[in-house]
Amino acid sequence: MVVTVSMNPAMDKTVEIAAFRPGGLNRVAKVEYDAGGKGVNVSKTIQKLGGESVAVGFLGGNVGKAIEKALDAQNIRHDFVWIDAETRTNTKVLEENGDVTELNEPGPRIAQAQIQKLLDKLSGYADPDTLFVLSGSAPNGVCHNMYADIIRLVHRRGAKALLDADGELFRQALAAGPDMIKPNRAEMEAYAGLEDCASEGELLGAARRLVRQGIQNVVVSLGKSGAIFLWEDYEARCPALVVKAHSTVGAGDAMAAALAYAWERRLEREATVRLCMAASAGAVTTVGTKPPEREWIDALQKRVIIEKISSEYRETVCGG
Repeated sequence: MVVTVSMNPAMDKTVEIAAFRPGGLNRVAKVEYDAGGKGVNVSKTIQKLGGESVAVGFLGGNVGKAIEKALDAQNIRHDFVWIDAETRTNTKVLEENGDVTELNEPGPRIAQAQIQKLLDKLSGYADPDTLFVLSGSAPNGVCHNMYADIIRLVHRRGAKALLDADGELFRQALAAGPDMIKPNRAEMEAYAGLEDCASEGELLGAARRLVRQGIQNVVVSLGKSGAIFLWEDYEARCPALVVKAHSTVGAGDAMAAALAYAWERRLEREATVRLCMAASAGAVTTVGTKPPEREWIDALQKRVIIEKISSEYRETVCGG
Protein backbone atom coordinates (compact mmCIF):
# COMPACT_ATOMS: atom_id res chain seq x y z
CA MET A 1 0.00 0.00 0.00
CA VAL A 2 1.08 3.56 -0.72
CA VAL A 3 -0.09 6.40 1.53
CA THR A 4 0.51 9.94 0.29
CA VAL A 5 0.70 12.64 2.95
CA SER A 6 -0.51 16.11 1.94
CA MET A 7 -0.26 18.39 4.94
CA ASN A 8 -0.80 21.44 2.75
CA PRO A 9 -2.94 20.44 -0.26
CA ALA A 10 -4.34 23.03 -2.62
CA MET A 11 -6.64 23.69 -5.48
CA ASP A 12 -4.28 24.43 -8.35
CA LYS A 13 -5.53 27.21 -10.61
CA THR A 14 -3.52 27.42 -13.82
CA VAL A 15 -4.08 30.51 -15.94
CA GLU A 16 -2.62 30.71 -19.43
CA ILE A 17 -1.63 34.06 -20.91
CA ALA A 18 0.44 35.22 -23.85
CA ALA A 19 3.11 37.01 -21.80
CA PHE A 20 3.02 38.14 -18.19
CA ARG A 21 3.09 41.93 -17.71
CA PRO A 22 3.93 42.84 -14.09
CA GLY A 23 1.97 45.90 -13.04
CA GLY A 24 -0.14 45.83 -16.20
CA LEU A 25 -3.29 44.25 -17.59
CA ASN A 26 -3.05 40.51 -18.28
CA ARG A 27 -5.84 38.87 -20.24
CA VAL A 28 -6.32 35.20 -19.45
CA ALA A 29 -6.78 32.87 -22.41
CA LYS A 30 -7.57 29.70 -20.46
CA VAL A 31 -8.10 28.54 -16.86
CA GLU A 32 -7.68 25.02 -15.46
CA TYR A 33 -8.54 23.82 -11.95
CA ASP A 34 -6.94 20.69 -10.50
CA ALA A 35 -6.93 19.09 -7.08
CA GLY A 36 -3.32 19.58 -6.09
CA GLY A 37 -0.57 19.75 -3.56
CA LYS A 38 2.43 17.48 -3.99
CA GLY A 39 0.99 14.46 -2.17
CA VAL A 40 -2.30 14.69 -4.03
CA ASN A 41 -0.39 14.95 -7.32
CA VAL A 42 1.48 11.77 -6.41
CA SER A 43 -1.80 9.95 -5.79
CA LYS A 44 -3.18 11.16 -9.13
CA THR A 45 -0.17 9.81 -11.03
CA ILE A 46 -0.21 6.48 -9.18
CA GLN A 47 -3.84 6.09 -10.24
CA LYS A 48 -2.93 6.72 -13.89
CA LEU A 49 -0.12 4.16 -13.63
CA GLY A 50 -2.70 1.57 -12.59
CA GLY A 51 -1.87 1.51 -8.88
CA GLU A 52 -3.75 2.50 -5.76
CA SER A 53 -2.97 4.86 -2.93
CA VAL A 54 -4.64 6.58 -0.01
CA ALA A 55 -4.35 10.36 0.13
CA VAL A 56 -4.11 11.60 3.72
CA GLY A 57 -3.65 15.08 5.15
CA PHE A 58 -5.70 18.16 6.03
CA LEU A 59 -8.70 19.57 4.14
CA GLY A 60 -11.11 22.36 5.00
CA GLY A 61 -13.87 24.59 3.67
CA ASN A 62 -15.35 24.73 0.19
CA VAL A 63 -11.96 24.27 -1.46
CA GLY A 64 -11.44 21.13 0.59
CA LYS A 65 -14.83 19.80 -0.51
CA ALA A 66 -13.93 20.51 -4.14
CA ILE A 67 -10.68 18.57 -3.77
CA GLU A 68 -12.51 15.67 -2.16
CA LYS A 69 -15.05 15.65 -5.00
CA ALA A 70 -12.28 15.69 -7.60
CA LEU A 71 -10.53 12.73 -5.95
CA ASP A 72 -13.80 10.79 -5.80
CA ALA A 73 -14.32 11.43 -9.52
CA GLN A 74 -10.87 9.94 -10.19
CA ASN A 75 -11.47 6.92 -7.93
CA ILE A 76 -8.65 7.92 -5.60
CA ARG A 77 -9.04 6.80 -2.00
CA HIS A 78 -8.66 9.50 0.65
CA ASP A 79 -8.83 9.83 4.42
CA PHE A 80 -8.27 13.47 5.35
CA VAL A 81 -8.47 15.20 8.70
CA TRP A 82 -11.08 17.95 8.34
CA ILE A 83 -10.33 21.40 9.69
CA ASP A 84 -12.43 24.55 10.04
CA ALA A 85 -10.19 26.83 7.97
CA GLU A 86 -10.23 27.00 4.18
CA THR A 87 -7.76 24.92 2.17
CA ARG A 88 -5.50 27.12 0.05
CA THR A 89 -5.61 27.89 -3.67
CA ASN A 90 -2.33 28.06 -5.62
CA THR A 91 -2.21 30.06 -8.84
CA LYS A 92 0.14 29.14 -11.69
CA VAL A 93 0.61 31.76 -14.40
CA LEU A 94 1.70 29.97 -17.58
CA GLU A 95 3.05 32.00 -20.49
CA GLU A 96 3.22 30.91 -24.12
CA ASN A 97 7.02 30.62 -23.91
CA GLY A 98 6.67 28.04 -21.13
CA ASP A 99 7.63 30.28 -18.21
CA VAL A 100 5.59 29.66 -15.07
CA THR A 101 5.06 32.13 -12.24
CA GLU A 102 3.68 30.44 -9.13
CA LEU A 103 1.63 32.25 -6.48
CA ASN A 104 1.32 29.75 -3.64
CA GLU A 105 -0.72 30.58 -0.56
CA PRO A 106 0.73 29.59 2.85
CA GLY A 107 -2.24 27.47 3.87
CA PRO A 108 -4.42 27.41 7.00
CA ARG A 109 -3.18 27.15 10.56
CA ILE A 110 -3.35 23.61 11.93
CA ALA A 111 -4.09 23.00 15.61
CA GLN A 112 -2.12 20.51 17.69
CA ALA A 113 -5.22 18.34 18.15
CA GLN A 114 -5.60 18.09 14.38
CA ILE A 115 -1.94 17.17 13.99
CA GLN A 116 -2.42 14.37 16.49
CA LYS A 117 -5.45 13.11 14.55
CA LEU A 118 -3.29 12.90 11.44
CA LEU A 119 -0.54 11.03 13.28
CA ASP A 120 -3.12 8.57 14.61
CA LYS A 121 -4.42 7.95 11.09
CA LEU A 122 -0.91 7.36 9.74
CA SER A 123 -0.11 4.98 12.58
CA GLY A 124 -3.19 2.97 11.68
CA TYR A 125 -1.97 2.51 8.10
CA ALA A 126 1.63 1.68 8.99
CA ASP A 127 2.83 -1.89 8.50
CA PRO A 128 5.74 -3.57 6.67
CA ASP A 129 3.84 -3.50 3.36
CA THR A 130 3.18 0.26 3.42
CA LEU A 131 5.17 3.10 1.89
CA PHE A 132 4.43 6.66 3.05
CA VAL A 133 5.16 9.43 0.56
CA LEU A 134 5.99 12.63 2.47
CA SER A 135 6.04 15.55 0.06
CA GLY A 136 5.43 19.24 -0.05
CA SER A 137 5.30 22.09 2.40
CA ALA A 138 3.92 22.30 5.92
CA PRO A 139 1.07 24.70 6.76
CA ASN A 140 1.04 27.16 9.64
CA GLY A 141 1.15 25.46 13.01
CA VAL A 142 3.14 22.45 11.80
CA CYS A 143 6.77 22.32 12.97
CA HIS A 144 9.71 21.58 10.69
CA ASN A 145 10.28 18.27 12.47
CA MET A 146 6.90 16.91 11.33
CA TYR A 147 8.24 14.65 8.59
CA ALA A 148 10.99 13.41 10.89
CA ASP A 149 8.36 12.51 13.50
CA ILE A 150 6.26 10.70 10.89
CA ILE A 151 9.26 8.73 9.63
CA ARG A 152 10.14 7.57 13.13
CA LEU A 153 6.48 6.73 13.81
CA VAL A 154 6.00 4.55 10.74
CA HIS A 155 9.43 2.94 11.06
CA ARG A 156 8.46 1.65 14.48
CA ARG A 157 5.72 -0.32 12.74
CA GLY A 158 8.01 -1.57 9.96
CA ALA A 159 6.74 0.77 7.22
CA LYS A 160 8.88 2.68 4.70
CA ALA A 161 9.06 6.38 3.88
CA LEU A 162 9.79 8.29 0.66
CA LEU A 163 10.75 11.93 1.25
CA ASP A 164 10.29 14.75 -1.27
CA ALA A 165 10.56 18.07 0.53
CA ASP A 166 12.87 21.05 0.88
CA GLY A 167 14.42 23.38 3.43
CA GLU A 168 14.25 22.51 7.11
CA LEU A 169 11.54 19.91 6.53
CA PHE A 170 13.99 18.03 4.30
CA ARG A 171 17.03 18.57 6.51
CA GLN A 172 15.38 17.45 9.73
CA ALA A 173 13.65 14.50 8.07
CA LEU A 174 16.98 13.18 6.77
CA ALA A 175 18.12 12.77 10.37
CA ALA A 176 15.24 10.32 10.88
CA GLY A 177 16.53 8.07 8.07
CA PRO A 178 13.93 7.97 5.27
CA ASP A 179 14.19 4.92 3.03
CA MET A 180 13.97 6.86 -0.25
CA ILE A 181 14.43 10.51 -1.17
CA LYS A 182 13.84 12.53 -4.35
CA PRO A 183 15.42 15.98 -4.07
CA ASN A 184 15.82 18.23 -7.08
CA ARG A 185 19.07 19.98 -7.95
CA ALA A 186 18.40 23.08 -5.82
CA GLU A 187 17.33 21.03 -2.80
CA MET A 188 20.42 18.84 -2.95
CA GLU A 189 22.70 21.85 -3.42
CA ALA A 190 21.17 23.58 -0.40
CA TYR A 191 21.39 20.51 1.82
CA ALA A 192 24.96 19.62 0.84
CA GLY A 193 26.20 23.22 1.05
CA LEU A 194 27.10 23.35 -2.64
CA GLU A 195 27.17 26.43 -4.81
CA ASP A 196 24.32 27.10 -7.22
CA CYS A 197 24.83 25.23 -10.47
CA ALA A 198 27.05 22.61 -8.85
CA SER A 199 28.49 20.00 -11.18
CA GLU A 200 26.76 16.67 -11.54
CA GLY A 201 29.86 15.10 -10.07
CA GLU A 202 29.41 17.15 -6.89
CA LEU A 203 25.73 16.24 -6.74
CA LEU A 204 26.60 12.59 -7.26
CA GLY A 205 29.11 12.74 -4.41
CA ALA A 206 26.51 14.23 -2.07
CA ALA A 207 23.98 11.57 -3.10
CA ARG A 208 26.51 8.77 -2.58
CA ARG A 209 27.20 10.01 0.95
CA LEU A 210 23.49 9.77 1.73
CA VAL A 211 23.36 6.20 0.41
CA ARG A 212 26.34 5.31 2.60
CA GLN A 213 24.47 6.79 5.56
CA GLY A 214 21.69 4.25 5.04
CA ILE A 215 19.19 5.77 2.62
CA GLN A 216 18.31 2.92 0.28
CA ASN A 217 17.44 4.95 -2.81
CA VAL A 218 18.43 8.52 -3.75
CA VAL A 219 17.08 10.13 -6.91
CA VAL A 220 18.19 13.64 -7.85
CA SER A 221 16.09 15.30 -10.54
CA LEU A 222 18.07 17.73 -12.68
CA GLY A 223 15.35 19.37 -14.75
CA LYS A 224 16.40 19.72 -18.40
CA SER A 225 19.58 17.77 -17.63
CA GLY A 226 17.70 14.62 -16.62
CA ALA A 227 18.22 12.75 -13.35
CA ILE A 228 20.63 10.53 -11.44
CA PHE A 229 19.51 7.37 -9.64
CA LEU A 230 21.41 5.68 -6.83
CA TRP A 231 20.99 2.50 -4.86
CA GLU A 232 23.80 0.75 -3.02
CA ASP A 233 24.08 -1.80 -5.85
CA TYR A 234 23.12 0.34 -8.86
CA GLU A 235 23.83 3.82 -10.18
CA ALA A 236 22.57 5.41 -13.37
CA ARG A 237 22.21 8.74 -15.11
CA CYS A 238 19.51 9.57 -17.65
CA PRO A 239 19.35 12.57 -19.96
CA ALA A 240 15.97 14.27 -20.07
CA LEU A 241 13.53 13.10 -22.72
CA VAL A 242 12.79 15.63 -25.43
CA VAL A 243 9.05 16.33 -25.41
CA LYS A 244 6.79 19.23 -26.26
CA ALA A 245 6.51 20.82 -22.84
CA HIS A 246 3.37 22.56 -21.67
CA SER A 247 4.28 23.17 -18.01
CA THR A 248 7.00 21.75 -15.75
CA VAL A 249 4.74 21.97 -12.68
CA GLY A 250 4.14 18.47 -11.31
CA ALA A 251 7.06 16.76 -13.05
CA GLY A 252 8.82 16.03 -9.76
CA ASP A 253 5.60 14.72 -8.22
CA ALA A 254 5.17 12.34 -11.16
CA MET A 255 8.70 11.02 -10.60
CA ALA A 256 8.00 10.48 -6.90
CA ALA A 257 4.78 8.67 -7.83
CA ALA A 258 6.67 6.39 -10.21
CA LEU A 259 9.19 5.60 -7.47
CA ALA A 260 6.38 4.69 -5.08
CA TYR A 261 4.58 2.60 -7.68
CA ALA A 262 7.81 0.79 -8.58
CA TRP A 263 8.45 0.04 -4.90
CA GLU A 264 4.99 -1.45 -4.45
CA ARG A 265 5.26 -3.54 -7.62
CA ARG A 266 8.83 -4.61 -6.75
CA LEU A 267 10.17 -3.47 -10.11
CA GLU A 268 13.81 -4.04 -11.00
CA ARG A 269 16.24 -1.11 -10.97
CA GLU A 270 16.25 -0.46 -14.70
CA ALA A 271 12.46 -0.71 -14.95
CA THR A 272 12.16 1.76 -12.08
CA VAL A 273 14.49 4.23 -13.79
CA ARG A 274 12.61 4.01 -17.08
CA LEU A 275 9.24 4.50 -15.39
CA CYS A 276 10.44 7.50 -13.40
CA MET A 277 11.91 9.27 -16.41
CA ALA A 278 8.86 8.59 -18.57
CA ALA A 279 6.32 9.65 -15.93
CA SER A 280 8.20 12.87 -15.27
CA ALA A 281 8.54 13.70 -18.98
CA GLY A 282 4.89 12.89 -19.56
CA ALA A 283 3.84 15.25 -16.79
CA VAL A 284 5.37 18.30 -18.48
CA THR A 285 3.22 17.72 -21.56
CA THR A 286 -0.12 17.92 -19.75
CA VAL A 287 -2.36 20.91 -19.07
CA GLY A 288 -2.43 22.25 -15.50
CA THR A 289 -1.23 19.69 -12.96
CA LYS A 290 -2.93 16.74 -14.59
CA PRO A 291 -0.97 13.46 -14.69
CA PRO A 292 -0.02 11.80 -17.99
CA GLU A 293 -1.95 8.80 -19.27
CA ARG A 294 -0.41 5.35 -18.85
CA GLU A 295 -0.27 4.77 -22.61
CA TRP A 296 1.83 7.92 -23.06
CA ILE A 297 4.13 6.90 -20.21
CA ASP A 298 4.63 3.48 -21.79
CA ALA A 299 5.50 5.07 -25.12
CA LEU A 300 8.01 7.39 -23.46
CA GLN A 301 9.69 4.52 -21.59
CA LYS A 302 10.96 3.17 -24.90
CA ARG A 303 12.86 6.41 -25.46
CA VAL A 304 14.65 6.50 -22.09
CA ILE A 305 18.45 6.32 -22.31
CA ILE A 306 20.16 4.83 -19.26
CA GLU A 307 23.83 5.60 -18.74
CA LYS A 308 25.58 3.53 -16.09
CA ILE A 309 27.76 5.61 -13.77
CA SER A 310 31.36 4.47 -13.35
CA SER A 311 33.29 4.90 -10.14
CA GLU A 312 35.37 7.58 -11.90
CA TYR A 313 32.42 9.77 -12.81
CA ARG A 314 33.37 12.76 -14.95
CA GLU A 315 32.13 16.03 -13.48
CA THR A 316 29.96 18.10 -15.80
CA VAL A 317 28.88 21.66 -15.37
CA CYS A 318 25.30 22.65 -14.71
CA GLY A 319 23.26 22.10 -17.85
CA GLY A 320 26.09 20.19 -19.49
